[in-house]
Amino acid sequence: MWPFKPSTVKVSDSGILHGVTEWHCHLLPGVDDGVKELDETLAILRLMKSAGIETVHLTPHIMEDVPNTTADLTRRFNELNDMVSGDTSMPGIKLGAENMLDTVFAERLKTHDMLPVALRTPGRSDTLLVETSFVNPPIGFHTLLADIRGAGYFPLLAHPERYLYMEDAEYSRLRDEGVMLQLNLPSLTGFYGTHVQQRAIRLLQNDMYACAGTDTHSIGWLRRFLDAPLRRDLIKHLEPIMKI
Repeated sequence: MWPFKPSTVKVSDSGILHGVTEWHCHLLPGVDDGVKELDETLAILRLMKSAGIETVHLTPHIMEDVPNTTADLTRRFNELNDMVSGDTSMPGIKLGAENMLDTVFAERLKTHDMLPVALRTPGRSDTLLVETSFVNPPIGFHTLLADIRGAGYFPLLAHPERYLYMEDAEYSRLRDEGVMLQLNLPSLTGFYGTHVQQRAIRLLQNDMYACAGTDTHSIGWLRRFLDAPLRRDLIKHLEPIMKI
């Protein structure tokens, strides 16, 4: 008799992170609600590399309450990149941003004062990671998304499974409008509760996501995710978006 294989596997043992790109995390120290100290940033990067992650996009918040500037974030990133470049215990790092769709964003968009991420997909080299409130959409949500495309960017909506106001029809509309969706991987393990987990699984099984990230804010966050149980049947659905 074949030995029983459990229905879940620890994320760290699942293989889903081997050779992948991290599209969403808050590791640039001291700029938002993520990592505060450089030593923790370096420890997280080493842990990500040991877990199999090859490239990490640092995506600090930019919003009314966290008024980071492109110039300051770029300066801080360059200092970090100079420190870790060539260290084989570290993944490669790149700079982007997680942009709240608020009045600050609308003004920055007019002047192309943006930090895009670069998806390795044809025609997606100027991709903006954007987010909204978890409770309510911004005023003129779809108009703002159209403005992003009109400015020559491609909107990538962060962790859509976490937006309480969204229903299935809204996700379909977003995809029809050319908006890409980014999965927070911890959502699949119940990190944000059962409701978000079920929604994330449904979106994943319906091939709604373009890419994925951990949204890591601390080393404890990442360790908790790596130790969490992942349903084995979801791995086949994750494989197409994990290699993006």
